[in-house]
Amino acid sequence: MRSPVYDGVVSPIAGGKPEWRSTAKTVHIRAFCLFTLSALILAPSAFVAGAQAAPGLVHGLWVWKSSTVLGAPRGAEKLRDFCKSEGVNEIYISYSANSTAAEENEFVQAIGLLHRANIHVEALLSSADADEPGMHREKLLDLARAVVAFNRKHANNRFDGIHLDLEPQQRPENKGAGNLKFLPGLTDALRAVRSIAEPAGLKVNADIQNKLLKGDRHQRKMLLASVPRITLMMYELSSPNDGESVEQKAAKAKSNSRKYLDMAYEGLNDPGLAKMAIGLRTPDYSALLPQMLKELDEANRANPHYLGSARHSYNNTLEAAH
Repeated sequence: MRSPVYDGVVSPIAGGKPEWRSTAKTVHIRAFCLFTLSALILAPSAFVAGAQAAPGLVHGLWVWKSSTVLGAPRGAEKLRDFCKSEGVNEIYISYSANSTAAEENEFVQAIGLLHRANIHVEALLSSADADEPGMHREKLLDLARAVVAFNRKHANNRFDGIHLDLEPQQRPENKGAGNLKFLPGLTDALRAVRSIAEPAGLKVNADIQNKLLKGDRHQRKMLLASVPRITLMMYELSSPNDGESVEQKAAKAKSNSRKYLDMAYEGLNDPGLAKMAIGLRTPDYSALLPQMLKELDEANRANPHYLGSARHSYNNTLEAAH
């Protein structure tokens, strides 16, 4: 005969041995406890994952003459240490398809070293003529393909992106205010590099001049839709000997950065437009450059189009040290 049960305990009055037995109530209690314990265990890791997923601002650095920089004694280590001390989290390092085997090995070692320090590395490719179809553009595209081939060969020490420094505005026929006749060819070149880079897992960033932001809505959309990231070269606003105070220099940098961000995206709400970083250069600010870059971040971090800041260049720092 079954013993009477109350709250999961056999009644001793009925002569049964007292013991716990499962009832609907105790099952619910145990399930609740397990759920609560799981939540407590998983909550910290979920919080950390969410914090890591939140993207920070870019703090970039141009590095020219890579063979000289990396070929110097402890060149890669000094570059890494500089990045860590200055808060740089990505570099744009000049790359040539004509690199020797020794230079290629230097790239491999440097990329591995920088990656271990959580520094993003982009191959910096240059041209003044790639807006023109034909030989000049093909030369640029061959360089992009060489970066992809490098990554296939060195899968554990690969470039993270391609950074383009294309300057057709330097040619005499493209100078002059409002002269943007080269823009369609420039954006064709940017899209062509992107079509090579993105299938290989490489992001594309392109340097631009403020002249390009003074175009009409259609021209600005053409530019901002061609690549996912652009970097405005905001140069020659100040100079070390212009007589301005630090506060005046900072105010000028902040006001101009806001102006160009507003100018770039005015009237444009299209999805997938590039985000914009803003670059400053050492000759304009000398030792004040790190402070000016921080001022840019403080002024624009709430702007959804603002990608971060960048400094031109590591080579200036090396020259000043000598």
